[in-house]
Amino acid sequence: MKYQELIQQAEAHIEQHSGDQKMPWIGLMEEFVAVVKKSEKKAKKEKDKSTNPERTIETMFRVTATNSQRLSDQADSKANIMISVNTVLIPALFFLQNLEGSEKLAVPILILLAVNLLTIVFAILATRPQIPKGVFTQQDLNAKKADLLFFGNFYKMSFNEYSEGMFRIMGDRQFLHTTLLLDIYNQGIVLGRKYRMLTISYNVFMFGLILAVLAFFVVLNPNFLH
Repeated sequence: MKYQELIQQAEAHIEQHSGDQKMPWIGLMEEFVAVVKKSEKKAKKEKDKSTNPERTIETMFRVTATNSQRLSDQADSKANIMISVNTVLIPALFFLQNLEGSEKLAVPILILLAVNLLTIVFAILATRPQIPKGVFTQQDLNAKKADLLFFGNFYKMSFNEYSEGMFRIMGDRQFLHTTLLLDIYNQGIVLGRKYRMLTISYNVFMFGLILAVLAFFVVLNPNFLH
């Protein structure tokens, strides 16, 4: 006997003897059938999710966009740390340079000052925005190369031109997926540039700081090399 037939017979038996005080186990059977049905609905729902490619694609795009935004925020935070630390060090170096007897520290101070400036420059380059021309053409739409999900590609266009392009994207599923992919790709390009500049900034600060400390040590201990 099939599983569904057993459930149907149990339901019929429950309906027939419902309220019969001589059969207290009917209540337990009702609970059992309710649990089975609930499990069936949950299993069917999970199966529908797993066999629905649109839901999977939507989840993929959502997760990728979230990760890209999180990595971008982390890069900006790290760049701000480097800018803040080195901005504080520069006035301290000028104060140290003005102290009496600091002439012999001129070389280490200049090294550390150059390190601070280079670190700040590359950290700023990591966070400096680059805005595209702000327009898209009909040829871009025809070739499905227009990324209208990023404001830098349409901020100079009129609302009618922008809405026409968006409706065209929304009306073509392949165009929509291509636009989402293009937007994620462009985010990756921006992230790559950010982290490349940020890596240079951290490397300059790390190796430059080591060099400056060694220079200070040599100047303050002139007999060390003899």
